Amino acid sequence: SRHLVQRLMDTTGEDSHLCVFDGTNVISVEHIEPGSGRVNWTTALSISPAYCTGVGKAVLAYQDSAVVAKIVRGGLRPFTPNSITDPDVLAADLEATRQRGYSIDNAEHQPLIRCIAAPIRNVTGRVFAAVSASGPASRMTDDRLFSFAPLVMATADEISRLSGYNPR
Repeated sequence: SRHLVQRLMDTTGEDSHLCVFDGTNVISVEHIEPGSGRVNWTTALSISPAYCTGVGKAVLAYQDSAVVAKIVRGGLRPFTPNSITDPDVLAADLEATRQRGYSIDNAEHQPLIRCIAAPIRNVTGRVFAAVSASGPASRMTDDRLFSFAPLVMATADEISRLSGYNPR
């Protein structure tokens, strides 16, 4: 999957992440950012809340309602002024994610960083991870974000197939 995360970064010119869901948070297992002619792989694990990140919402949208309810009970703490802290707003955002097949983090976890992410499925079809492209809001305009959607979703689908998922 690393080469697919690399290709996503190469194509978008933005940071790309592959994260897995642990039931509450998302853990970054691959993070690649455009560097000065070299690839910067982050090997240190970073853990982020699922409810306010693109990768997290891409996974949460496909979890049982009990999983989402547990996260809501744990508290929807604001990280930025854009963080979703209302359970009903989160539910609507996750429904929108399911409808279009990708999530958007509108500077909800880190100020001025926007992200687009899509879900990754395992052999049983369960969503357990997500892949994303993220960058400064100044560059990640709505138009640019939406133009990345097919690529991010296709990357997620390829990683899903590598994980044994067969959509048929």
